[in-house]
Formats: sequence, structure tokens, C-alpha cells
Amino acid sequence: MEVQQKEEIKELENFYADTVQRIEGGVINRGRIVAIRNDFFVVDVGYKSEGLIPKSEFTEEELQSLKEGDEIDVFVERINEREQIVSLSKKRAERIKRWEEIVDAFTNNRPITGTVIGRAKGGYLFDINGIKAFMPASHIDIRTVKDKDSYIGQVMPVKVLKLSNPKNYIVPSSEQSALVVSRKVILEEERNKQKELLKKTIKEGELIRGVVKNITDYGVFVDLGGIDGLLHISDISWRRVSHAKEHFNVGDEGEFVVLKYDEANEKVTLGYKQKRPDPWIGVEERYAPGMKVKGKVVTITDYGIFLELEEGLEGLVHISELDWAPRPKHPSKYFTLNEETEALILSVIPDSRKLSLSIKQLKPKPWSLVGERYSIGDRVSGRVKTITDFGVFVRLPEGVDGLVHISDISWTKHIKHPSEVFKKGQKIDAVVLNIDIERERLALGVKQLTEDPWLNEIPARFQLGQQFKGRVIKKTDFGIFVELQGGIEGVEGLVYQNEIEPSIEVNEGDIIDVRLIKMNRDEKKIGLSMKNIKRNEE
Repeated sequence: MEVQQKEEIKELENFYADTVQRIEGGVINRGRIVAIRNDFFVVDVGYKSEGLIPKSEFTEEELQSLKEGDEIDVFVERINEREQIVSLSKKRAERIKRWEEIVDAFTNNRPITGTVIGRAKGGYLFDINGIKAFMPASHIDIRTVKDKDSYIGQVMPVKVLKLSNPKNYIVPSSEQSALVVSRKVILEEERNKQKELLKKTIKEGELIRGVVKNITDYGVFVDLGGIDGLLHISDISWRRVSHAKEHFNVGDEGEFVVLKYDEANEKVTLGYKQKRPDPWIGVEERYAPGMKVKGKVVTITDYGIFLELEEGLEGLVHISELDWAPRPKHPSKYFTLNEETEALILSVIPDSRKLSLSIKQLKPKPWSLVGERYSIGDRVSGRVKTITDFGVFVRLPEGVDGLVHISDISWTKHIKHPSEVFKKGQKIDAVVLNIDIERERLALGVKQLTEDPWLNEIPARFQLGQQFKGRVIKKTDFGIFVELQGGIEGVEGLVYQNEIEPSIEVNEGDIIDVRLIKMNRDEKKIGLSMKNIKRNEE
């Protein structure tokens, strides 16, 4: 009887050993939910007793969907054989599985996807399904990064560069120190693939898409996808280009023309303006000398202005063709940039890509207007333009200058210099004395605005033998000039050297007594004497 009982017990133990799995701590097992309590799940992992997992390890969605009988992966943290208690963790199992995926990606050199979650010293923090990694700043992109925060929140594939102790399935507490990833490696691999494909397909004369990579003083570097192309500043536009930044920004995407491809050195020369026809082709058919055109001022120089007639087609208005004035002002005094104006075509030279224009020839020639508008004896108005020793130049409304000679300023007054009477910019009236259209000369007079006092007034007032008081205005070697105080302003006479009274000291500004001893109406001269007064007194 006892022998039979012992055999039955032994058979029972063997049956139990065959039906219960050998469970070890520190590994992941498949478990089945056998009960759901208020705060935990009861999970059967094939051990003598079930394990418990707190509900806090599950998401809200999992709590809503999981039910009894569902299977999940769990991590056996520890087993208490004496008390037959199994400690389980769902989060630890998931974490280890994610770590194993990272180890597999590192071992097999395959990409793995994650999210940039923030900035760190020298780079970025990267999240791979809850496991933190570090990405150096130089490995976020193959291009220069300007806005470093723009990558935060982006989901991207990366490759694992560094993995400390990949066989350690217990995930380290500071993964970013043990896990280093790179996006640049993947981008470079893709770039190399594109480069090989591009080398087989690129052809001169065809359009190709690219992204502006860098801008310099002499042009633009364009990323064509594995190969960089250079767009020289001269090939950006048919217009005049001062700097490439006027047309492009870093990051701009567009189509370019392949002008030249050096396969051996992997150099590509690009064009942008070549997408449109050269405006100088057929220019003689569209423009001819004598044609009136309209253009926009695109450049102002010391020697003239450039007008753009159509995109890339410019003509020069030389400074001499801006104005009929003998000395034109600086071109900036006539026009401003982007101002529109009309011009006349003077010549078209396609071979030299030169187009000469004139603005002044759309206006009447000033000297022709003067010939039409004025006659000798006409009264005119203008402003003093220039003052010289011999007279003043007066600018008339037509833009021509007339000369008022110093001898035509006053009928009577002795003028040493025109600046005694006139100031630059002063508005004055004058009379036309002579017009020479061919030589472009115009003589004007100011004193002719009034009647010549030597015809009647002076002879009537100043007669031979009369005695007058006068103010000494100038002493010379041949005599003394005196302004007579006879009721007519500015009448002067000359006391001849041999008629000066030696006993009287005379200085400029003194008032002296003189007698009129000679008058020449034709030469407008009066002769005076100081001695004659004394002789008469004696």
C-alpha cells in the first residue's frame, strides 16, 4: 500500500513538472491575463502562481481594450520561490524590446525612426520610442543650420553611431550618454545614390531642379542632389545684376539650365537667364534710329543714365544728351532710379550690344526757340547765372545764357566789377541787343531799359562853365574821377591831371569843387577842372 502511494506521488510530481514552465527572473515572457482587479492585472506566465502588474503601467487606451484571456509581453523582475510570488512589469518588457530594436538597428546598420525633442549642449535630444539618445549638432543635416530650433518636434530616420555595451539588456539610466545617433549619415547615403543617378542623367542644355545652397559675390551655388552647380552672377539675368542676393535666397528651389558639365571633375555650370531668349537677338527689327521709346531708369552714373527698354535690354543716355544746356548738371539732378521717361533712339549696334539714346532731342533746341521768340529790342527776364570781370551771364527760361557786358550795366555810373550791382541767382530784366543763332550768342543790356540820359537830360543839366560839387571816387595817374552832385545820380567826370589844384590835398570820398570845362556826348565824357575855379576867383 505504501509503495503504491509513493509511486502515485512521484507520477504527480512528474506531471506537474511537465505542465509548469521553468521561469527565470530578468527575462521577457509571454503572459495571459487571467483576471482584472481594481488596481492591477493578474497574469499567468506558466508558473505555479500568477503575477501581478499595476494598472499604472498601462495606457488609457490599453485599459479600455484589454480583457481576460489577452496575451501580453511581461518582464519577470524577480521570483520568490518560498512565497511563490512573481513580480512582473509590462513597461520594463516594452522598454527592453525597444532597446533590442535599437541594438538590432546598430548591429545591422539599418535606420530607426525617432523624434527630436529638444536642444542640448552641443546637439539635440532624440527620442526613440521612449528611449533618449543624443544627436550632435553637426549630424542633424548636411547643410548649414541657421534656425536650430526648427528641427524640434520633427520625426526623422537616424542611424545609431554609438551604443555602449549593446548586450546589456538592462537599459542604462542615462541613455543619451550611451546612445548617439545621426541623421546626416542617412542624408549622405541618399545624396550619394542621387549623385550616381544624376551623373548618368545630367545633360548640357537641359533643365534641372536644384536648391540654392550658398550665395557669394560672384554667384550662387546650387545643390542639384549630390552635385553642386555654380550659377555665375553674369548668368542670373539679362538685366544688370549688382549682387546675387537681389534674385535668390538660401533655400530657394528652382529650375536651372545646364550650360556645361565636366564629368571628370564633377563640375556643373548653370544658367538662369538662358530660360528666356536673349533680348539682343533681333533688336534691329524692333528698334531703329529715330524711334521714340519709353524706358525705366535702372542705373545713374557720372557720364549718363541707363534706360531699360525691356528686360535685359538697356540703352545709354549720355550726359551730353540729357539737356541742351552748355554744361549739363549731374544726371542724378535730372532723374531718379526706377523713374520712367521717353527717349529717342540714336543708334543700335547689336554686335557691341550698345544702344544710344537721347532725351534732349525730344525737346526743341533752345537756340531755335530763342530765334523764334525774341527780336532785338525785346525785353526779357532771367536769373544771374555767372558773374565775371567783364559782365554777367543771365539764364533765360529757354535754358540759354545771355551776356550783359559791364559797359551795358549803367549809362552813367563807373562800375569796377559787376558784383557791385548783381548777385548770383538774382532775377533781373534786360533788353536784347544782339542775337547770333549760329554762334549761339545773345547780347543783353540792362542800362537800355531806360532812356540814354546823354541824349537830352545830361546836356541840359550840365553845361560848360558851370561849377559843381563832387565826391572823389577814384584817383589815377591821369586824373581824378568825381561823381557830380547835380541831381542826376551816377554822372561822373574826370579832373585832368593838369587841372588838379596842387595846394589842395584830395582823397577818395572827399567833396571838392569843380568846373565843367569839356563835354563829349558821343563818348559820354565830361572834363573837369579844379584850377579853373581859382583862376576865376582871382
